[in-house]
Amino acid sequence: MSTERFEGSENYIADEQLLSDVNAAIILQKPLLVRGEPGTGKTMLAHAISQTLGKELITWHVKSTTQAKEGLYTYDVVQRLNDSRFGGGDVSSIRSYIKMGPLGQAFSSNEQVVLLIDEIDKADVEFPNDLLRELDEMAFFIPELDETVKAKKRPIVLITSNAEKELPDAFLRRCLFHYIEFPNPERMKTIIDSHFPNLDIELVEASILRFYGLRDVHGLRKKPSTSELLDWLMVLARSGAKAEDIANRMPFMGTLIKRESDLSIVKKRRR
Repeated sequence: MSTERFEGSENYIADEQLLSDVNAAIILQKPLLVRGEPGTGKTMLAHAISQTLGKELITWHVKSTTQAKEGLYTYDVVQRLNDSRFGGGDVSSIRSYIKMGPLGQAFSSNEQVVLLIDEIDKADVEFPNDLLRELDEMAFFIPELDETVKAKKRPIVLITSNAEKELPDAFLRRCLFHYIEFPNPERMKTIIDSHFPNLDIELVEASILRFYGLRDVHGLRKKPSTSELLDWLMVLARSGAKAEDIANRMPFMGTLIKRESDLSIVKKRRR
């Protein structure tokens, strides 16, 4: 049983419940499923855990076309065929044409790693079910080699979801769960201070006020996120903007608003 604890980092401000859930996942050696709207720091959590605990981070970015087997390994049969016809590799060694995917790399590592399965809900609905056995047993079979790859050290597994699709109950039973609430203004100021400790206080306060005002605008298809607020503040600071600039107008709006329809709504509201 692991005795390591994650206590947040200088640039990742986590509340007590999130810290508890991360550490429970480490102790129980179970995946932690983290949900929340985009930009709330789900992916950055894996980076913070990796940096704080001094462990390698292996990331699997899931796409709509991603298949579960890709995370285990791939067998480049085309390259082997080409080598057999035109020369190049040792075609007698199938192992030379086996490439480990993110899960395979995590299982094969001699040291415990942090494995991030990012945005799992982007894939086909059957994708999570196809990983049940591998995540349970931390092992998978390679028929081409007639051998099983078993985790030498069980990785710390973090799975993120933007809640675009419902995940199967069988998959959820095997995970711990945490929903990251969108930070309130006070917490947001703490997050900003951790990234930009020397920003003008009045500029920060005016930006936070305008930011939450934008998020409250009815009808927006995409509300601005924490990461976009941080980008906006960086641009404002480097351009020499002042608090009164934020109060009277909204410079660099494209940093926060990313859809034409949302931009129209915001402009109409300001008239």
